[in-house]
Amino acid sequence: MRHVPPLLLVGLALLGLAVAGCAPTRMPDAGAPVTDAAYEVPAAFTREDAQRMFAQGYISVSNRYIEPVDMASFVVAGLRGLHRFDPALDAVATDSAVEIRKGDRRIARFLQPDEDRGADWARLSIDAIQAARAVSPPLAEADAESIYDAVFDSALASLDRFSRYAGALEARLNRGSRNGFGGIGIVFSIHDDGGVMVEDVVRDGPAAAAGVQAGDRILSADGVSFDSADTDLVRERLRGPVGSIVRLTLLRGNTVTVAIERGLIVMPTVDLVLEEGVAVLRLSSFNQATTEAVADAVQEALSRGGPSGEPPRGFIIDMRGNPGGLLDQSVRVADLFLNDGTIVSTRGRHPEARQYYSATAGDIARGLPIVVLMDGDSASAAEILAAALQDSGRAVVIGTTSYGKGTVQTVIQLPNGGEITLTWSRFHSPSGYVLHGLGVPPVACTSGRASRTEPEVVESVLHDLRSQAAPIAQRLSSWRHTAFEDTEKRRTLRALCPAEHHEPNGLDERVARRLIQDHALYARAVGMAGVRAASR
Repeated sequence: MRHVPPLLLVGLALLGLAVAGCAPTRMPDAGAPVTDAAYEVPAAFTREDAQRMFAQGYISVSNRYIEPVDMASFVVAGLRGLHRFDPALDAVATDSAVEIRKGDRRIARFLQPDEDRGADWARLSIDAIQAARAVSPPLAEADAESIYDAVFDSALASLDRFSRYAGALEARLNRGSRNGFGGIGIVFSIHDDGGVMVEDVVRDGPAAAAGVQAGDRILSADGVSFDSADTDLVRERLRGPVGSIVRLTLLRGNTVTVAIERGLIVMPTVDLVLEEGVAVLRLSSFNQATTEAVADAVQEALSRGGPSGEPPRGFIIDMRGNPGGLLDQSVRVADLFLNDGTIVSTRGRHPEARQYYSATAGDIARGLPIVVLMDGDSASAAEILAAALQDSGRAVVIGTTSYGKGTVQTVIQLPNGGEITLTWSRFHSPSGYVLHGLGVPPVACTSGRASRTEPEVVESVLHDLRSQAAPIAQRLSSWRHTAFEDTEKRRTLRALCPAEHHEPNGLDERVARRLIQDHALYARAVGMAGVRAASR
């Protein structure tokens, strides 16, 4: 397998963010170590600092974005972001210049650089911002980070919806989600009464070792009261440098004080359940520890086996709702189950964006059947794994068409500690189709009936696999041979098994278990799905 630096695949949501809805907000004590810098007065906007920021950002975008970038349009889109401070402000590109306007009045006009050099466009941006600040008090009062956020957000949004800017604090949180962070290893929620409650404790983490339990109420940290606390305050107080101590006062019937030494926390992404002779691996996302966790779970399943010690009949890899994560981890997880062949390839404009990943010998699941569960919320890294296993004939996908997030983002560090997440390539499945905008097709489609678990519904899905092999194979063949540019046909293919959100313990699991138990039908489904299997 070819090694390249890890790339971030941004999915539907960032790892570890709040659960939507009316339930209490649940947050891990996530993020990078906290320093006093988190509480400093925001820096003023200066030409010297802004030149470094904009020049580095513009050069990176110009060199690395997946498609050629018209810098005039990109920069003007960013300057239009100043309307966040003053709705009357606007920026307009003419044939040779960039104009700043307030309402109907032109404030300033700047000639466009002769060449698309990032440093020249950075100077133009700063001149334009300063001209706007001279006529707009709200903008004149804005700090540097607020201006960077407005300009980069607006500029990157003009490229695609996965390219984005994160300021220094948010970037630290992002790095913590990807790589781990100094913390105590809990998931907390803030209830309606303002109470900070421990919802879950990371197994083998510092909090677990100190005896913290789900259901504990955290009253304070290092003497700082959590009465009416917000999420940011709690998170900032719980995290910190690895090896440092935080003292929590907990309410658990009685008041208890515990001292916890912070450790490197990588949030768990893999859960193993052994039921009815089948090992179910639920993958919630892909971070730096996912491959190791999957390997450990498979080994545990093989060693524990069933009640009589026999090995499991097969594996279900449940990636419904998995928004993605790190590319290198999805590739390595796929490699755990494959002996050879392509896992994924990436193609972009920058030479380093063109990569090819192939499997190495060794299947830790010992050839046992694998069924992958996907839904409309399964994205990016989850789609890479599903496509790799299905195209190779190693697994069968059940559920709905996946999200179709098939672009790769690289993370560019900026001088202020922030970062740009920039789309720089698309990935292609082993059979060659472009995942972006299309997704991974299931062999057995359960759209429109996910909650139906009656035996006759389960049997109807299995009956389709038995009796509709030719239409299913034709659908999968069309999936793999439709050009990326044929947007209408790709839309039609997705509509054949519409992307939906599926809850656990529904039809998907029932069909998967029955398929694993029926060796002949499983082999038939693999033959429909796998390119290499079908060609043998």
